[in-house]
This record gives sequence, C-alpha cells and structure tokens, in this order.
Amino acid sequence: MKNIIVLGSTGSIGTSALDVIARLGPQYRVIGMSANKNTELFIKQVHSFKPRFAAVLDAASYEILKPQMPKGTQLLPPDMDSLVFLSSLPSANLIISGLVGAVGFQPLIAAIKAGKTIALANKEPMVMAGQSIMQECRRWNATIIPVDSEPSAIFQCMEETDANNYDRANESISRVFLTASGGPFARRKKALSTVTPAEALNHPRWKMGKKITVDSATLMNKGFEAIEIMNLFSLPQEKVQIVIHPQSLIHSAVEYADGAILAEMSEPDMRIPIQYAVTYPKRLPSPVKPLNLFEAQKLEFFEPDFDRFPCLDLALAAQRRGSVFPAVLSAADEVAVDAFLKERIKFTDIPKLIYSVLKETYGRTGRITLNQAAEADAWGREKALANLADKKYKKVIL
Repeated sequence: MKNIIVLGSTGSIGTSALDVIARLGPQYRVIGMSANKNTELFIKQVHSFKPRFAAVLDAASYEILKPQMPKGTQLLPPDMDSLVFLSSLPSANLIISGLVGAVGFQPLIAAIKAGKTIALANKEPMVMAGQSIMQECRRWNATIIPVDSEPSAIFQCMEETDANNYDRANESISRVFLTASGGPFARRKKALSTVTPAEALNHPRWKMGKKITVDSATLMNKGFEAIEIMNLFSLPQEKVQIVIHPQSLIHSAVEYADGAILAEMSEPDMRIPIQYAVTYPKRLPSPVKPLNLFEAQKLEFFEPDFDRFPCLDLALAAQRRGSVFPAVLSAADEVAVDAFLKERIKFTDIPKLIYSVLKETYGRTGRITLNQAAEADAWGREKALANLADKKYKKVIL
C-alpha cells in the first residue's frame, strides 16, 4: 500500500495525479489533499477519494467546505501549517507537490525533514534554494523525483538514479538537452507587445495552470527548469543546452562522453511522468496512447531566441550570479505574471519588471540558507510590487 498526499489537487498536476492514482487501483491510496479555493472541484475530489485529511488555504472556501466534508475526512485550518502537517504526515509514503509558486517552499522543506519521497512539480523552491534543498535531502534521507516532463525525462535518462548524489554520474555526461515547445509565440511574426492574456494562455501543446502557461509563453518556465535541473542533478550551466522542439515528443535528452544520446519520448501528456513518479521504480501500463512515430513524421530543433524572449536570459544570468538572485527572480516573476494577467502591464513588460528588481538586488555571495531564500523571496515580491506601482521598469540590459 502506498499512501499519498496530493498538494494542489485542483490544479493541472493535481487533477492528472488523481486520475493516475484512481486508475492504478486500491494499492495506491490518497490520504490527504489540499487546494486553494476551487471549492466546487475540491469537494467532488474529497467525496471521490475520501482522504483522512483535507485542507484549503482560502478562509472563505474553508467555511463553505466545512459542513460538506464526508464522514472520516477532517478539514484542516486554512493556513500554511496545514500544508506542513500534510507534507510530514508519518503515514504518508509519497508527497505530490503540484503547488504553484513560493507557497510550496515550506511544505517541501517539511517533507524533506520528514524523510519523505517527493514527486515535485513545484519548481520555484528548487529555483529559490535548490542547492540547499538537495543538501537537506542528503541530511534527512529524503528523495525528490521530478514530475515536470523535461526534468523527469532527464531523471529517467540518467544512468545513476541516486536522487541525492549525481556527482559520479555527471563525470560521464557531456551535455543535457533541455527541450521546450517554444510556447504559443515561437513563430509569431506580430510584435509581442500586443500579446493579450488570452493569447498567452493558449499553449499549443500542454494544458496547464495560468501562471506556468504564461511562464511558458515568455520562456521563463524553461529558465526555471534549467535552474531546477542544475540544482537537482548537480549540473554546471555549460552542460545544459536549451533546445526549442515544437512537437514536444522528445521531452529531454542526456548526451554521454562517448557521444551516445539517451532521450525520453512519449505523447505530451503529464500523466506519464506523474505515474512514473507515483510507481517508481516500477513501470506500469498508463492510460496514455502509445506514441506513433509514423504519425509524428518529423522532429524539429531550434536554438532559442534570447532577444525576443529575454526572460530566459534573465533566468540564466540569475543562476550565474547565484546567492539570492534566483529567489528574487522567482518572486519578481510571480508579481509580473499576475500583473500581466490583470492587464496592468504588457506582455513585453514582464521581463522589464523582473529586471528592474534584479538590478536592485542586494549583494550576497555563496550558497544561501533556506531562511535567507525565504527572506529574498519576500524582498523580491515587495520590490516588484513597489516598482510596478511606481512604473519603474523600462528596458532590459544584459
């Protein structure tokens, strides 16, 4: 029996995870789940899976849900402590984190300190303090299995699958090819300054939440993934090559010193990497249709356009600077994307606002602690909101 916690159960990762778990059978059981405020879907999920514990962060949603809990399910208070409680529940074997943004930071740390196996789709904590997080994994004997399709592909292609120590495997690796669909604007000829939120949310390959979909449109998501895999797999930046692959059939690849390239290919369906994380190290049949190579016909690969998509450059620059810069980058991006979705700024203002915060970032060198990462996140968020209000963002100069 595998007891599972699903954090962010009403999001795209959470709903796919529940679909996977329901199909796997009674040996995989959801004992806890959380959501933010999608009460209509959440109550359906709770009644379907009947977990021991449920939690919502939104106080108004808590009051709506409280009288609707099925017998045997306890609704936890609407605060961060409830997510921390779920993440460290002694009877849980696997924590699936489908949370979005820095809200997933504390629950991840709690799961690590409890020695859990974490199926991680929430990349922002790995951006904020990935090296320190991996150090904590080694300290507490916790394991992170990446769930996003590209980091999962790299995980599957690595010959050494000790998720806490990749140094030995990396000696034989020449390059890692991190693929990206390019988002909805890879081949757009019109000016990106006219992009609307509706256009940015119309991803050609993946159905995801609003924040990650906009990040995919700006290519910031690929920058986050690059930082994530550098931290997760102990990779230097020079070994990571980002490749635009519009068909999204090769989810990433690893090139070894002898020239051999191992790639993971499948239909673009998040249920495959999610199921791999849930059943790891076993592989079981999935509901996803097999990839038909004859229908695929061609595979295309392009270099990313850093001039049109400066968010990618900002992410890589922040990683090179290290210290608090990636945490500030992540925080500023959350504010910028939210402002764009609310039509307060243009699509092309997203990197400008982020850059305005990065160039004011206070100096600190070396690896930062988890507390320092949380402080940097709060500082970056506050500074981004201030610059947004004052319209202190003009251009990006790298």
